[in-house]
Amino acid sequence: MNNETMMQYFEWYLPNDASLWKKVKKDAQKLGELGITSLWLPPAYKSSDGINGVGYAVYDLYDLGEFDQKGSIPTKYGTKDEYLEAIETLHKNNIKVLADTVLNHKFGADELEQVIAVEENPTNRNNTISPAKLISAWTKYTFPGRGDKYSAFKWDWTHFHGVDWDEKNDKKSVYKFYGKHWDKQVDAENGNYDYLMGADIDLNNLDVVTELTNWGKWYLDFTKVDGFRLDAVKHIRADFYKMWLENLKEYAQKDLFAVGEYWSRDINILTNYLNDVNSEMSLFDVPLHYNFLDAANNGGNYDMRNILNGTLVQANPTKAITFVDNHDTQPGQSLESWIPDWFKPLAYSIILLRNQGTPCIFYGDYYGIPHNNIVSKSDFLNLALYIRKKYAYGNLKDYFDNFNIIGWTLDGDEEHKNSGLAVLLSDGPGGNKVMNVGTKFAGATFYDCTGNIKDKIEIDENGNGDFRVNGGSVSIWIMSV
Repeated sequence: MNNETMMQYFEWYLPNDASLWKKVKKDAQKLGELGITSLWLPPAYKSSDGINGVGYAVYDLYDLGEFDQKGSIPTKYGTKDEYLEAIETLHKNNIKVLADTVLNHKFGADELEQVIAVEENPTNRNNTISPAKLISAWTKYTFPGRGDKYSAFKWDWTHFHGVDWDEKNDKKSVYKFYGKHWDKQVDAENGNYDYLMGADIDLNNLDVVTELTNWGKWYLDFTKVDGFRLDAVKHIRADFYKMWLENLKEYAQKDLFAVGEYWSRDINILTNYLNDVNSEMSLFDVPLHYNFLDAANNGGNYDMRNILNGTLVQANPTKAITFVDNHDTQPGQSLESWIPDWFKPLAYSIILLRNQGTPCIFYGDYYGIPHNNIVSKSDFLNLALYIRKKYAYGNLKDYFDNFNIIGWTLDGDEEHKNSGLAVLLSDGPGGNKVMNVGTKFAGATFYDCTGNIKDKIEIDENGNGDFRVNGGSVSIWIMSV
């Protein structure tokens, strides 16, 4: 068995030319050869802004680029048939597919409705700041371009908690519909962070829960995806996803993989959430991302011994999806916290060349982001992915014993010939560290496959080697054959 490796196959500023599904199909064989075992594809359904929509302003969950709605038949990424062909091709190359799933909100309603609502304090949604009044809300979804194909369900205001726009008074605010209550089991930011944007879906409504469960079953059958990336789970009551995933796993008769985006750097919040959903999903390791950011922006004054402290991969590695950057952290986006170029090799080494957690590499790092003149890191990533696939196996031994220079070794396994490695990295000055790779390597020669260190080293009879690294870089040592 080779190591599991995920890739997020999109970034925010891809061209609106309906070409991504075709690119996925074209790249599938190469991605499989690199060692990618699962691909997280962007939201495949119609956005409120049609072909221009990244996918998170959801209009119609059943329109995968099939119907003339919101000004186009294809989505930003292509047509329904192209999406299905891409998935089929990925499967032929032994790559699982994760569907980006957005069940928190909807945008682009077809009709207005008159609804009684109250205004909530945006920074404390437990505090009502207006009397009940009639507003005009965009909450009626009839899907005239699709009709009743796949589902006859039509959405109206009773299926939502509230909105952030009153068309009648041309006013933006947080409006909660009269008689409704924000869900519990959501993040406590702003008092209650059930409401995020658009028309907030009411997951206490049994008709809504039934429809979303039916949609999940339809999606599995129709697309043959292998699991889900779940958007904005901190805004959705935890027991909904516990129930939803349990039902879909029972329906599919297999252990569907799911990973949730809970954007918090507080490990206690993430741990509590995993308990609330009975560990039905994994979570992205947001605290690790911010540790990378702190280290990268501290000019060598970050204590690298603490790089894994407070992270999900440290607390619960089997449920941690580690990442360096994503579409939300890239420049210009809502959670912008971009890891600088110089630190990218160090960060990717930490997630790719260890055997804890499942790493996810970002399209914007692999292919670049022309919109922001960000160049591809594919040279280093190709190397790191190759080393992960061939060498990163065995027992892990950490050497987190220096303020700037940290390292680890893996002693290899029998299944992967010559596997085992030593990694040394520094956010400050260069140096060396004696590390043990196991006695099976006694007398072997190791070399730095990054080329940063030119000299080779010999492993002594006890399995020890005196490994080196240059300042502000990483060296990856493997056996010379």
